[in-house]
Amino acid sequence: MDDADLTPVLDAVGPRLRALRRERDRTLADLAAETGISVSTLSRLESGRRRPTLELLLPLARAHQVPLDELVDAPETGDPRVRARPVVRGGMTFVPLTRRPGGIQATKLLLAVGYGGGHEQRSHEGYEWLYVLDGRLRLRLGPHDMVLVPGEAAEFDTRTPHAMANAGDDVCELLALMGPQGERAHLRARPAAGRP
Repeated sequence: MDDADLTPVLDAVGPRLRALRRERDRTLADLAAETGISVSTLSRLESGRRRPTLELLLPLARAHQVPLDELVDAPETGDPRVRARPVVRGGMTFVPLTRRPGGIQATKLLLAVGYGGGHEQRSHEGYEWLYVLDGRLRLRLGPHDMVLVPGEAAEFDTRTPHAMANAGDDVCELLALMGPQGERAHLRARPAAGRP
């Protein structure tokens, strides 16, 4: 592939990066904090005023949880397997099961023993579906407080205040279908000050 062939591929990277960021409702400052890439560099990448390099694209692919070839629109290899890397945040492990950006995302969640005991309920736009594979999941949904066991599912409008916790002595494993809003709220949920 010569430079003439590369130019349209590289020119398309900026708009693709901007679309991914906006679909996930993230700011340039959020992305800069996560990747260590300056806001000005991210802005220039998105506008096409900075040529994308591997050193810049690798942390961005990780931050957006997409394969690198998706950022540069590489041709399909024919392998349908999803090889996303797990992300660990505050006792919860997210294992992405889908690789396309936007829309409904399928994720396997692993809640460590003791996870979520002090988390306050959060609400946000979206809808969520949970299915417990192993362990015990405590789901606080508005005024309801329930424990789901393997084989049980729950679905709810995420505008209802909600919180999840591991209610057992082993890792709680579940499948979740959620939009980007649901993923963002759970990734950023923090225990309330002064709670155990």
